[in-house]
Amino acid sequence: MREFSYHRPKSVADAAKAFGSKPEARYLAGGHSLLPAMKQRLNAPSDLIDLSGIKDLKGIKVSGGDVVIGAGTTHAEVAHSAEIKKEIPALCVLADGIGDPQVRNRGTIGGSLANNDPASDYPAAVLGLGATVVTDKREIAADKFFKGLFETALEEGEIITAVRFPIPEKAGYAKFAQPASRFCIVGVMAAKTKSGVRVAVTGAGPGVFRASDIEKALSSSFSASAQLPAASAKGLNSDIHAGADYRAHLIGVMAKRAVASAG
Repeated sequence: MREFSYHRPKSVADAAKAFGSKPEARYLAGGHSLLPAMKQRLNAPSDLIDLSGIKDLKGIKVSGGDVVIGAGTTHAEVAHSAEIKKEIPALCVLADGIGDPQVRNRGTIGGSLANNDPASDYPAAVLGLGATVVTDKREIAADKFFKGLFETALEEGEIITAVRFPIPEKAGYAKFAQPASRFCIVGVMAAKTKSGVRVAVTGAGPGVFRASDIEKALSSSFSASAQLPAASAKGLNSDIHAGADYRAHLIGVMAKRAVASAG
C-alpha cells in the first residue's frame, strides 16, 4: 500500500470539494473493496475521502410509497430495520446474506452500488425493484444506472446520497452463494410492482440484468408454480465456481425460490 492523505469531511459538499481539489482522490465508504485493492497496489489514490462521518448519508425512512435508504447505511442496519421488514422484507433477506458480520457492519449500500461488483447483491435489489439512485447532482433510474462490469452512470466525483425503493406489491430474493465469500454465483430479485413484474439477475453475467422472458411468464402468474422459460447461457460467466450452463440453470431455480418467498 502506498502513502496517501486521509480526509474525514462532515458534509457531502465538503467531500465533493475535497475530491475536486485532489487529482488522484478516491471516496471511501465501507472500504471492503477499495482497501484490499490498495493493499495489492491495484489502486493507489493520493487522498482518501472518508464518507462515514457524514450523518446526512445515513438513515432509513418510509416516505409516501417509498423506502428511502441513506447511502451510508450499513448492510446490517438494512437487514435489521423494522421499517424495511414491514414494507420490503426481501431487502432485509438480501442484506442479511451479504458477506459475514464484519462486512455487514461496515459495508454500505452506497459503496456497494458505486463499486458495482458483478457478483454483489444490491444491484439485483435496485434493478429488480425499480429503485432510483439519488446523488448530490441528480436522480438516476435503476434501468439507466448499471452500465457493465464495475461501471455505472456515476460521473467523476459524483456521490450517491440515497436510494429510493418504491414499495412493491410483492417481492422475493434468492441466491446461490459462493460458500466462502457469500458473493452471488446467481442471485435473483423478483418483484410484482405497480408498473409490472420485474426480475433482476446478479452474479450470472458481467453485470446485473433483467430477465425479460421470466418477467413475461410471471406477469401471467406471479407464482412459484408458473412455467418459466429456460435461461440462455450465452454471455453468462464461466469460471472456477460455475460454468455458464449451470448459471443459466440456476437463474430459473433462484427465480422460482424468489417468487415462492415473496411477501
